[in-house]
Amino acid sequence: MLAPANANPDQPAATGGSSGSNAGKGSKNFWANWLERKTAPATAASKKSSAPVYAKAFTDAAGADAAPEPAPGPEPIGPAVNKETDAAKEIQILKDRLDKLQKVIDEQSQGGGNAAPAASAPPLKIPEPLSAPDPAPANDKDTPFAYGDQSWFNGSPRNSPVLDTKFFTGEVRFDTHFMEDFNQPIDHTMGGATESFRSGEFQVEQISFGGDFHYDNVRGRVLTMFGLFASTTPRNDGSAGVGQWDVRSAYKYVSEAWGGYHFNVAHGLNVDAGIFVSYIGLFSYYNFDNWTYQPSFVSSNTPWFFNGLRIQYFPTQKLKIEPWIINGWQSYNKFNGHRGLGGQILWIPTDAIRIVLNNYGNGTDTLGNPGRSRIQTDDSIEVRYFNKPMATGIDKMAFTFTADAGCEYGGGVTCHGGSGGPKQAFLGWMAYDRTWWGHDKYALTVGGGQMNNPGRYLTLLPPINGADAISGSPYFTANPGDKSHMWDANINFQWMPKAYITWWGEAGYRHSDVPYWSGRGGITPPGGNTGSPGQYVCGAGGSAGTNDLATAQANCGSAGVWFPDLRKGQATLSFGVMVKF
Repeated sequence: MLAPANANPDQPAATGGSSGSNAGKGSKNFWANWLERKTAPATAASKKSSAPVYAKAFTDAAGADAAPEPAPGPEPIGPAVNKETDAAKEIQILKDRLDKLQKVIDEQSQGGGNAAPAASAPPLKIPEPLSAPDPAPANDKDTPFAYGDQSWFNGSPRNSPVLDTKFFTGEVRFDTHFMEDFNQPIDHTMGGATESFRSGEFQVEQISFGGDFHYDNVRGRVLTMFGLFASTTPRNDGSAGVGQWDVRSAYKYVSEAWGGYHFNVAHGLNVDAGIFVSYIGLFSYYNFDNWTYQPSFVSSNTPWFFNGLRIQYFPTQKLKIEPWIINGWQSYNKFNGHRGLGGQILWIPTDAIRIVLNNYGNGTDTLGNPGRSRIQTDDSIEVRYFNKPMATGIDKMAFTFTADAGCEYGGGVTCHGGSGGPKQAFLGWMAYDRTWWGHDKYALTVGGGQMNNPGRYLTLLPPINGADAISGSPYFTANPGDKSHMWDANINFQWMPKAYITWWGEAGYRHSDVPYWSGRGGITPPGGNTGSPGQYVCGAGGSAGTNDLATAQANCGSAGVWFPDLRKGQATLSFGVMVKF
């Protein structure tokens, strides 16, 4: 509760134009002077005129301790001695009332507990939902994962919310970077990643605002998504090509939007439905939370979000079991007849180790092929092996390791090859080591990873001629048996002068066994995108009208077929700033 700025509960309210702090002092001087005048010799006329006036004044001031004196009538004719006796009685009555009034004034000026509270304006009240949340207990044994220092985890924000009330916890994110691809593509277009899109330019990757709503066990979260992410993430979802309605436009500006309910079971049970983030691949969807800006393939090529239902059960303070019932593998819609099923097991035995186990299956996630199913496991461990928070130099060191394995089966492919069709699988890993110093204001991370993805079903399609997951591209196909073996390495430096901001610089190299990365000639046809992205483009401009190369060559004539400039290697240097409140 907030009182008005000029209110003081220890002082009586101001009266008669005097401030509350000076009321007691002024009253004492007035009454002392008055008593001196009243006890001095006075004429009968002065007694007749002044006594009734002062009696009324003190009656008003004394309040309920005595009934008010009746208004005086005409003075009866009598001996002078009776008049003097009456005047003496009136003086005694006034003295008694003065003593009571002075006692009240003394008690209030000294903060006496028996004094009646002074009348004042009602105190201002903050509505309960907007008030600060109740402080956490000093030794919280109930709230999941509420122990130790877990701010160092890769994929988790390191700071506390700026705005946190009983009803709403706000969140705002900004992410701006400059990237330089040493292949120097003339169209400034980079491909093959979920964080790297334009070369030689400043770009705003993420602009997000929203937060968590939580009141009376009802919960919800919304976080908007503007910037490059609003375009680059939806284009990797092929499920938008199933049926009608433009779900890409409907959801493109939202990264999270869900509502649910918290049940007071064990250490908590949450049931939420909507769009929520996926932590398959360890790294967070939001770069501020991560150790590096560009993660390796087992993170970048696996889901960033799900659309469906999740159930979070906390049987103990250190364990979470989270099943998912979702439309599919990073999909707004359901690709075919089967929806995806999966879940996460998160175990944090101490604040120095975290184990994350993610699994997915049942989904038929290939556009146009209802008989092909997908399974995937993604498992990570994070270990802090050095921790001296008070050290002036290096104060913390940690590493992470993630391993992924999965495959597709049915619909003309198999997990291991053979008579059922070519091998369609995914196998990969990534590892990072991070060192903090200067009381966590500086950090250096080195790491990288590798993937092997025959069939290319998890290999990101470069945006050649505007291609996306729906259109596909004849220039980089995803047919059964197509090779895709890649590795990368990078080094990242972060300066974190405050908990809410990160300045960073990163150098990296990525390699593919087939031409994949944008070269000097770029991946945009002469004159810009033309025709269908799923068809060849003629060297003279215009679409070849087909995705069959022989037919395209015949259709394009002497000008021939245009081809993008794709390379096997990509070296980058990047800088940026990220803010999270």
